[in-house]
Amino acid sequence: MHKQLIEYTSPLDALIGIVKQLNIYEIEHHMDSADFFAKYSQGETTDEEVFVEWAGNYQHYLALHQELENKLKDVA
Repeated sequence: MHKQLIEYTSPLDALIGIVKQLNIYEIEHHMDSADFFAKYSQGETTDEEVFVEWAGNYQHYLALHQELENKLKDVA
């Protein structure tokens, strides 16, 4: 599998990119990312490369989401 490094200029741009990728996984596997991650975390999926990447992307999404939420709280 060919990997591509994408650099974003802001956490918001990164979040948008991750959400787009998560949407692709969700469509391909007919499952919401949160539901997938719960199953993955409980060992209910295989360790196929696509699932490992999906889980990593979802963890990245959660971290970015939290970072942006914290920044918004600081502004308010």
